[in-house]
Amino acid sequence: MRIAVIGGGAAGFFAALSAKEHHPDAQVLLLEKSDKLLSKVRISGGGRCNVTHHCMEPRRLAMNYPRGGAFLKRAFGVFHVKDTIAWFAARGVQLKAEADGRMFPASNTSSTIVDCLMNDADHRGVKVMTHHGVRAILPRGDQGFELLSDRGGPVLADRLIVTTGGHPKAEGYAWLAELGHRIVEPVPSLFTFNMPDDPIRELQGVVAEDVRVRIPGTSLESVGPVLITHWGMSGPAVLKLSAWGARAAHERAYHFEVRITWTGARGEAAVREQLLVAHHEHGRRLSANSNVLALPKRLWTYLLQKAEIPLDKPWQEVAKKERNRLVDLITNDRYMVQGKTTFKEEFVTAGGVSLEEVDPITLQSKRVPGLYFAGEVLDVDGVTGGFNFQAAWTTGYLAGKLGH
Repeated sequence: MRIAVIGGGAAGFFAALSAKEHHPDAQVLLLEKSDKLLSKVRISGGGRCNVTHHCMEPRRLAMNYPRGGAFLKRAFGVFHVKDTIAWFAARGVQLKAEADGRMFPASNTSSTIVDCLMNDADHRGVKVMTHHGVRAILPRGDQGFELLSDRGGPVLADRLIVTTGGHPKAEGYAWLAELGHRIVEPVPSLFTFNMPDDPIRELQGVVAEDVRVRIPGTSLESVGPVLITHWGMSGPAVLKLSAWGARAAHERAYHFEVRITWTGARGEAAVREQLLVAHHEHGRRLSANSNVLALPKRLWTYLLQKAEIPLDKPWQEVAKKERNRLVDLITNDRYMVQGKTTFKEEFVTAGGVSLEEVDPITLQSKRVPGLYFAGEVLDVDGVTGGFNFQAAWTTGYLAGKLGH
């Protein structure tokens, strides 16, 4: 049997290795259109590779996928985080969990993961073919598939696994749509919020640890750290919101208002009470030194100035109406998002091959027998934190079984 895998990323390598594990006598070809293999693995996590997330319960893990959670929940019942950890450990790669749950190789370098996958492919006899872009798939019934390649003659395969990742435009999936698959319109996910000309950008580098970010008029909100950058806002809370709100933001052409509660779950009443206590107990302190909410110092100063409270004004002299303005800014600050920026170099899309046309356990197409999918080519995407790679490992592993 000849198995062809299209796409040399995380899902592609894992699918090819799984195919060899479950079908050791098969010839496995991995076709990559460029000369760059495992490119996302190399850059992930700032070059450390965020391999997965330390979430051991499939149901909870599935809740981190804005698209595909229910689909993956069943797949995670077969290959889960613990299986990923064990898979790499069996090949001499230990993973470590950080305080926020993200898991990295103990070596702290992505080359450890790249080398592991490449070496295992070489050891198992997977034939890796770069500069082999596939422009068309021709099903041949019982005789498998004929792949029209950009290089040389056609490639023949008895089984086919497509792991070509996400595309920014639907045209990138045209060759799969021609086989009868419905393509969910792709839009960007995991992006930062651009706020051109907003004074908040002067706080570049400031991290507020517990922030609630929401889009008014929707149910979309996220809580977590926010990083202020030279273009606007980033950090886990913003990135999670961008993932869950990917389509809503796209429909608004990335021009919308966000509301910020700089104190997270602490609402207006609690903040007002804390400021009032400070007013009575520490009234002689200057407002600049009255940061009883433990906000980052530069952020506290910025909010005071935005509320038109002089930094050298004793706190006991701050009028009630001034405190009210400050409370409103702390609990209901408003910013206009006017554009987006892809998070670092990690391109993630919402959209792809419709999950309604793929079996969640075998990953086989319901339209074309013998054709399987894995990774971001599917309409599956997770929030930041190792979830997208876990989806790649899981779907790649299951696809490689070929229903075995």
